[in-house]
Amino acid sequence: MTAFYDGKIDVLVSTNIIESGLDIPSANTLVVHRADMFGLSQLYQLRGRIGRSKQRAYAYLTTPADRKLTDTAERRLQVLQSLDQLGAGFSIASHDLDIRGAGNLLGEEQSGHVREVGIELYQEMLEEAVSQLRLGGDAEADEQWSPQINIGTSVLIPESYVPDLDVRMALYRRLAGIESAAEIDQFAAELIDRFGALPDEVRHLLDIVAIKALCRQAQVEKIDAGPKGATLSFRNNVFPNPVGLVRLIAEHQSTMRVRPDQKVVVARDWPTPEMRLKGVQAMLGQLVRLAERKAA
Repeated sequence: MTAFYDGKIDVLVSTNIIESGLDIPSANTLVVHRADMFGLSQLYQLRGRIGRSKQRAYAYLTTPADRKLTDTAERRLQVLQSLDQLGAGFSIASHDLDIRGAGNLLGEEQSGHVREVGIELYQEMLEEAVSQLRLGGDAEADEQWSPQINIGTSVLIPESYVPDLDVRMALYRRLAGIESAAEIDQFAAELIDRFGALPDEVRHLLDIVAIKALCRQAQVEKIDAGPKGATLSFRNNVFPNPVGLVRLIAEHQSTMRVRPDQKVVVARDWPTPEMRLKGVQAMLGQLVRLAERKAA
């Protein structure tokens, strides 16, 4: 590395460790092998290692000729190619956030669903949580918990449906505050009016928003659904109407059971995402009705 910096050698072969802020003004050409294997922010940092002087620089991003790139990899490279002006870092970060999904500043997830909660709402939640801790109370923060929902289907607003990134991010932020069925229907009608018929990903996204609201009402902290059924975890392992839940499970012994870890397993035949989404909503609706009829 020192020899390359001093100009004693003309070519440096390295791993992507050089993305970590190396400043070599004499470097004017970069070749990235298998650029499709790198993240967008990594590629942006690698590209930034050249062109650090007045001399014109070139970055070549290579991809395998004998295989098709994934849609995500192709999109990353297109974004990097289109954003080459000074000050493009923020735009790159916004596209990266849109492609990967936002992580959870209040939890352990490092990437995920910006479609459910926008980054601005995360910042508000973080500020409220810090304020609550400073005041010595967390009752209000406890009311803002968010259920984890895994249905096994694509949920997003596609770029092909809403091309403008800022508009997509604004729609995601609005979705974060929607809970009632009437609000969801109104939002869907607005999307159809502005952008046309809803693609499957958007319809699934709206279904997830509805499921999220039902989970909160039924105190379901996590739900994992697949082709053979679903597994439910209740918040703090507590259901508002335990007697009613036990009675429900007893009535459906062939399809419902409680595991030793207190999770409820439901056996169903849901081969398609649409069937899973509808089935989960129906199941949660039943739990909500049970929760509202608390045992005396």
